[in-house]
Amino acid sequence: MKKKKFGFAEKIFWSVLNGVEQYAFSENFIISNLSDYDEIYSDRIMSVRHYHALDETEIEISGEKIRVENRKHKVPLLLVPPLAATSMIFDLMPHRSIVRYFLALGYDVYLVDWGDVTADHTDLSLETYVLEWMPQVVSSVKEDSGSEEVSVFSYCMGGLIALMYLATSGDQSVRNLITVASPVDMHQSGVAGKVLSAIYRPAQTISSILNVSLLDLPARYFHVPGWTSSLMFKLTNPMGLVINSFDKFLNLWDREYLKESLTMSKWFDDMADYPGETIKDMAVHMMLNNKIASGNMKIGSSKAEFKAIQCAILAFSGDSDNLVSVSAARKVLDIVSSEDKEFCVVPGGHAGVFAGSRAPENTWRISSDWLESRSA
Repeated sequence: MKKKKFGFAEKIFWSVLNGVEQYAFSENFIISNLSDYDEIYSDRIMSVRHYHALDETEIEISGEKIRVENRKHKVPLLLVPPLAATSMIFDLMPHRSIVRYFLALGYDVYLVDWGDVTADHTDLSLETYVLEWMPQVVSSVKEDSGSEEVSVFSYCMGGLIALMYLATSGDQSVRNLITVASPVDMHQSGVAGKVLSAIYRPAQTISSILNVSLLDLPARYFHVPGWTSSLMFKLTNPMGLVINSFDKFLNLWDREYLKESLTMSKWFDDMADYPGETIKDMAVHMMLNNKIASGNMKIGSSKAEFKAIQCAILAFSGDSDNLVSVSAARKVLDIVSSEDKEFCVVPGGHAGVFAGSRAPENTWRISSDWLESRSA
């Protein structure tokens, strides 16, 4: 469809109109989470979604027409988001939706929604996510789909949760695992990794001398509000933030542009809180002691042995990711026993590698091709 051309006066008129509406009713411009689904399981704030099959014969993803397959792959696909970003990132916009993309290709798509974390949920720990919720999630997907096996597509911290689950449970029903920008080796991840690596030994020494650990402190002191994660994410590319704001101002008249821009902004503006207990576990075990990269880790009373993981693994890293370096993401191949494992570096930063404009032709297509022969 050809885009209507606007004159200068019309642009001024629509800029004012859209600007007022954006200020008063910003949700009118948000086009995420539009795919239909049923909630098949829930426990407290966590829930599991099963997405409906598409009723179209063809969909458009980033300008490419994709025919909707009539067949259905035998192995269902479970989408696992990180903790800081909400589930909207998997169904970001109709034309850039991982949910719709895999539904079109014949996959039975499920998603775990970690829920709206608040200061009242400081008790949620890695034990909750890994030992309590992930078994329930996988079990509910198998029961609902009637399949004995599951494939997992995960992003960032979601990939680490999936790895920790497999390492503690030894669950052989997870047939395939895809991790996108998951920082397995946190001491190798950019500037933050160098800092963590440098303070690792001194922190251990101080903890030993004073006989004190972060794990002994109250969880409420470690609760991280979503705006903190949002600010840290934006500070990795401050110039991009300025340019994006300027572009929005110049295109205020263009409603379709605003819908896409404001929906993307919602991803970064409305990040989820991190529970205090989870932050304590992450800070000590994953960040300071880098336990996942070492191959074993204590989670509550359970031990995660990553060499126990034998499922097929496909891992991705973005070539311009300032948060998770290539070496940090590639480390997953070293800690598992899987014989079928691959690593791909694709275009994009931390968000772009997962859901940017080039993600469908890179991360998504490679993943769908890889899964196809492993989902029969």
